[in-house]
Amino acid sequence: MILDNETSLLYLSDNIRSRATFFAELSALLQSRKIQYHLLPNTRDIWAVDYMPVQVALDRFVQFRYQPDYLQSAKYITTQTDPDEVCKDIGLDRIHSNIILDGGNIIKGKKWAILTDKVFKENPLVPQKKIVAQLEELFDVKVIVIPREPYDFTGHADGMLRYYDEETLLINDYGNHLSVSYRARLAKVLASQGFKLITIPYAPNPSNLSSADGVYINFLEMKNFLLIPTFRNMADGKVVAIFEQLYPSSSIQTIDACDISKDGGVLHCISWPIATI
Repeated sequence: MILDNETSLLYLSDNIRSRATFFAELSALLQSRKIQYHLLPNTRDIWAVDYMPVQVALDRFVQFRYQPDYLQSAKYITTQTDPDEVCKDIGLDRIHSNIILDGGNIIKGKKWAILTDKVFKENPLVPQKKIVAQLEELFDVKVIVIPREPYDFTGHADGMLRYYDEETLLINDYGNHLSVSYRARLAKVLASQGFKLITIPYAPNPSNLSSADGVYINFLEMKNFLLIPTFRNMADGKVVAIFEQLYPSSSIQTIDACDISKDGGVLHCISWPIATI
């Protein structure tokens, strides 16, 4: 699997230009850090990681069916991007899978991949063991399935935890935000796999559970570069200090993400970074 920290080229949805103030700050920041980026054509929303393929090797991309249940209503179906159109325009060849799976629900390691059980919910006619077996064949790594957050309509793992190293995960400091039973189930799965955990402050908006405010774990990582979202929150400074300690060799930048977080996603959600030959 290609890890985020191995990537050097960033793609963003062309729809990101509709968030004019945010995109102006983001593009200026990327240019100042000499991060090469391009805009993906023919996209219908800004959440690029979800509909674009998963890079498992320098020359191998796996395209899953992009048909998330939360976009199937009449209200949202027009915002569902067709990845075939996008990839045709950028000349990208892919391996296709019939599994319905969003890219935001895949946390990549070299020897493992972590997904939430939302993948089972969206593929109800396929036995769970078969889904796992197919994913392991496509990724050539062990697949670990964790319980999704109870109130997250996307069911994505990238709002819960992230790769730090092969034995260690960054994870939301859930505190008392979620039920004791849920936290116990999640901890049990991760402990069974032998992971060490580093907690990252988590400050969700209790009045808007569909918002991604305070989800610092949804940062952008590329080779020697991290972009951390801020939310005009008291925890912002503490989070930056934690990341500076965790990633002493990386350039760490911040950006006010309130303009996009209100719609349920943050920086990992809008990004499709890849490694190039």
